[in-house]
Amino acid sequence: MTGKYCIYLIYMIYMVYMEKCTYMKEDIHEKNSMEILPCEFYNRDTLEVAPGLLGKYLVRVIGGHRLIGKIVETEAYKGPIDKGAHSYNYRRTPRTEVMFGPPGHAYVYFIYGMYYCLNVVTEEYGEPCAVLIRGIEPVEGEDYMALLRYGKTAHDLAVPRRINLTNGPGKLCKAFGITREQNGKPLWSNDFYLAYGEKVEDSQIARSKRINIDYAEEARDFPWRFLIKGNPYVSVPVK
Repeated sequence: MTGKYCIYLIYMIYMVYMEKCTYMKEDIHEKNSMEILPCEFYNRDTLEVAPGLLGKYLVRVIGGHRLIGKIVETEAYKGPIDKGAHSYNYRRTPRTEVMFGPPGHAYVYFIYGMYYCLNVVTEEYGEPCAVLIRGIEPVEGEDYMALLRYGKTAHDLAVPRRINLTNGPGKLCKAFGITREQNGKPLWSNDFYLAYGEKVEDSQIARSKRINIDYAEEARDFPWRFLIKGNPYVSVPVK
């Protein structure tokens, strides 16, 4: 066997190995992206969970369709000290009961007599905190999302209406078929869960004051809204 042939053979073995490794890495990444977040993810400070949810996937299985959306905007609400939270000063009512825990469950409430809003309960049991999901970028099942929201497929929508599909808390709930039925459900259910999704670097994250909470006195100025810079599915871009 000549030296040149040996080098060529080694090179071909290396290339086959690298191709296999690349395939494995892509396979692992794909698997991990859909892996359900563990309960421990939510049992942390709300101001860590809120930016940590950016890039995570919201998954909903409804009517035989799997809907997936990447979270691009969140708001943190820390009930014990936050006048913007429904549970401010540990206010405990039938509505806020879910916020007291355990973490990793959905808190869904109804506003303006027409919209549902999805929140993720955070921190240890007894601390009424949550993160509002404000904006989502469709990843899979956009046509069915559009049917739920507009009564027509995404392909029949102009670009502005497609972006308007899930760029707000009430909009995304309608597009994902989220109602009071999901209130209190663990976010690791077979038909309703959060997955690891895509990694978002700190440099991609912006923060600002929260939206539409002028009633919250000093809390309205807390910079507790987190979003992916430049993403068109953010409800209100940072100025």
